[in-house]
Amino acid sequence: MLKFSHSSLIKAPLTVVWNFHQRQDAVELLTPPWQPVKVVRREGGLDIGAETEFLLMFGLFDVRWLARHVEYEEYKLFTDQQIEGPMKLWIHRHQFQAEGNYTRLTDSIQYEVWGEPLSEFCLDWWISARLRDMFTYRHHITAQSCEL
Repeated sequence: MLKFSHSSLIKAPLTVVWNFHQRQDAVELLTPPWQPVKVVRREGGLDIGAETEFLLMFGLFDVRWLARHVEYEEYKLFTDQQIEGPMKLWIHRHQFQAEGNYTRLTDSIQYEVWGEPLSEFCLDWWISARLRDMFTYRHHITAQSCEL
């Protein structure tokens, strides 16, 4: 199983950062413009059982990605897990921790690709680079939207 983590300090109170992630348009705002992703639907907010359906567009074919929230602690964390999609396993935990008047935002992902261990060896560097780009963007947008 492969792992990725990205953490940053957002110069805003925890409630502000949490509430930003609850916005109905949060997923669209946090999706980098260069990614070929369309949000098809989002239901249930951040609570357990909430779902977000994406369409990953790869030229001649599209791939459906369905994620369901499987863990939720208000103002602390929520976790989504791929139910259907391109990965063998995808678990994404979003954690929020107050640090004075600021918020430590940490995204941690555990994932597996099909055809491991060879595919993990070959793709880990590429997937890690894409995730680093995406979460650098997401944390920048979060800071831009939440900081005082």
